[in-house]
Amino acid sequence: MLVALVAIPIAGYIVYLGGWPFAILVSVVAGVAAWEFFRIAAAGGVHAFDKAGPALAALVPLVIHTNRIGVTQVPLAAAALVLLIIFAAAVFRRVGERPLAAVAATVFGVLYTGGMLSFAYVLRYHRFVVEDLGGLALLGFPLVLTFASDTGGYAFGRLFGRRKLYPAVSAGKTVVGSLGGVFLTVVSTWLYVRFALQPAAQLSLTLTGILVFGVLMSVTAQIGDLAESLLKREAGVKDSSHLIPGHGGVLDRFDSMLFVLPVATVLLTELLIATP
Repeated sequence: MLVALVAIPIAGYIVYLGGWPFAILVSVVAGVAAWEFFRIAAAGGVHAFDKAGPALAALVPLVIHTNRIGVTQVPLAAAALVLLIIFAAAVFRRVGERPLAAVAATVFGVLYTGGMLSFAYVLRYHRFVVEDLGGLALLGFPLVLTFASDTGGYAFGRLFGRRKLYPAVSAGKTVVGSLGGVFLTVVSTWLYVRFALQPAAQLSLTLTGILVFGVLMSVTAQIGDLAESLLKREAGVKDSSHLIPGHGGVLDRFDSMLFVLPVATVLLTELLIATP
């Protein structure tokens, strides 16, 4: 709790500032999350390129930023070259080191962490955003809803949950908790639109849009959480790391975000409407 009380205001201010501070923040989080991902992969017997992987993941949001401000113009084809370089490096590994698995895990790890977290930057500088406060409000939208989904799932699950949702992957999640998470997320969507998004960004959603966005955000957040749990279950580890006291690792805190951010970007582009 103390970590959150300190980190959230600082992160919010950096998001508001935007520019290089925000790009560097996303880069650092992506790099650490990738480092944790490759630790999980190694625990599961897949020894990816764990030095290059975190560096590439951290580089993705920085390249997106420099492209946006016109410092660089890195083409999409550069990603194909990186893939080929990683594949070429695997040639020098012994077959017993599972080079195919190493390449696949490296590419997936970079996309899963650096690629998905870069959608935070995309939302902050969405084409519908006019001012810095609007960018903060728009990026904060899926983040708040993810928290609401987690809170609703925990509260309803503890109070009323009996039937397990997916015990093979996550023993603590219940069916009632999942539905409670969806309910609280929809309510939070309406509240956020009314009291944060409209005044700060002059953007809104229709009632149908609120229902659709709220439901899909909760479902996506829950799937993201289960997906990381699946990776850890396969590797036989409890936490991605111990960097955050009492909360595990960065990947444990951002697992839902890796799913929510790209989905939110697509949905908001289609559902948002401007308000006077």
